[in-house]
Amino acid sequence: MSEPTPTSTKPYLLRAIYEWCVDNGLTPYISVVVDANTSVPMEYVRDGEIVLNLGPLATSKLAMGNDAIECSARFSGSARELYVPVTAITAIYARENGHGMSFETERTKPGADESAQGVSAPVVPISPIAAVPDSEPPDSPTPPKSPGGRPALRRVK
Repeated sequence: MSEPTPTSTKPYLLRAIYEWCVDNGLTPYISVVVDANTSVPMEYVRDGEIVLNLGPLATSKLAMGNDAIECSARFSGSARELYVPVTAITAIYARENGHGMSFETERTKPGADESAQGVSAPVVPISPIAAVPDSEPPDSPTPPKSPGGRPALRRVK
């Protein structure tokens, strides 16, 4: 008897880098190759790719499974449901310093064994893409500029 094929390490590595980012106060971003199985706001897709902020302040209902990442995120003030297959993710990294991991992307045919996907390189710095949508909550107040250079306190209820 042959041994069963082990599952892909990719979803485990994605969760580990995500947790490392959050534990260190960094913002986890993922780079995604968009295809027919990916559900993201198409108006933010550039050259067949999108970069998404997965930080706790930018998403809600985040579920990082072995097959896909699902969550809700705001784009230009409106909540959108996202579905990203793990096979479509090309990288996960911290926005602040670029530390993270990139992955090989092999276009798999429907029904093909996806466990053959591997990791191309451990921990590589990646430059964030400039077309990242701002996913900050719409109600985050910004302190007003005070004349005279003195700080001013503002009570927000």
